[in-house]
Amino acid sequence: MSLPTAVAAALFVGIIAYALLGGADFGSGFFDLTAGGAGTGAALRTQIDHSIGPVWEANHVWLIYVLVMWWTGFPEAFAAAMSTLIVPLLLALLGIVLRGAAFAFRKYAATLRQAQLFGAVFAGASLITPFFLGTVAGAIASGRVPLRGRGDLWTSWLNPTSVVGGLVAVGTCAFLAGVFLVADAARAGSTALVGTLHRRTLAVGVGTGVVVFAGLVPLDGDAPVLWDGLTGRALPLVITSAVAGSATLALVRTHRYGPARVTAVAAVATVVSAWGVAQYPWMLVGHVRIDDAAGADATLWGLLMVAVLAGLIVLPALAYLFVLTQSQSWIAEHHATSEHGHA
Repeated sequence: MSLPTAVAAALFVGIIAYALLGGADFGSGFFDLTAGGAGTGAALRTQIDHSIGPVWEANHVWLIYVLVMWWTGFPEAFAAAMSTLIVPLLLALLGIVLRGAAFAFRKYAATLRQAQLFGAVFAGASLITPFFLGTVAGAIASGRVPLRGRGDLWTSWLNPTSVVGGLVAVGTCAFLAGVFLVADAARAGSTALVGTLHRRTLAVGVGTGVVVFAGLVPLDGDAPVLWDGLTGRALPLVITSAVAGSATLALVRTHRYGPARVTAVAAVATVVSAWGVAQYPWMLVGHVRIDDAAGADATLWGLLMVAVLAGLIVLPALAYLFVLTQSQSWIAEHHATSEHGHA
């Protein structure tokens, strides 16, 4: 493996992590949006707040990691993507900002109408952000981002491959969030909420599966490099994703929510990995390969060292945070605190 490829692999690990952790975070917006009115949807929205509250800010560390690795290790390719895809990237950024602000402000809303407004902003922004990030991936994979000059500001991301990428991103985020939410509700003993999330998660999973595989159809003509990769070297990952997704649906259907989280993570991770493997060795498909887009060797070695050190320092803390928030003691303490507050 060449040095640039090693750095690109480290960068892609961050993309997978953001797709999984940030994806489950964003996907909760779908369930918030479809929870119902202030009365009927209160329990589900409370569950969402409890599930993502401790980790929603921490998840964006992966986005920062990806951006820093990209602009430092592959500066020309980063500049090209930022120039051509400035519109969807700004919309994704706007979604992240609005989502975070609305999530925080909803807790302190003075009136029900204000809470509903902040809730609508939170839910809507949670959906548009992964969509626009998916269109960016589709634009790069379909060869619409040139290294020199600027690609079209609109058709670069308003095309079949980009739309498919956006829809797949939204669907996989919602599916992942549903699996984690229903598992959290089951651990908390919320029987009625488990029933609601159970049905919706199954529906989202089936719908996402249809979108993923129907979305492969236009790629043959619109993104031939990606199509050849998905039907070639990345085919085992595509098949693994289908098997893992089907297993997740079966586990959710039989109320085995703990194992379903593992298979759901595997399904999403292999979908994202299939895209990366299919696109390899291109950094910007059809325009520049990874080895040719890389910066100086000294910079690349520095990035690898920083990535290793960051992993040693940050990952244990994040792992402890997730273990803590997924533990029975955390659930019990949360409910005890809630009951005390209501009293």
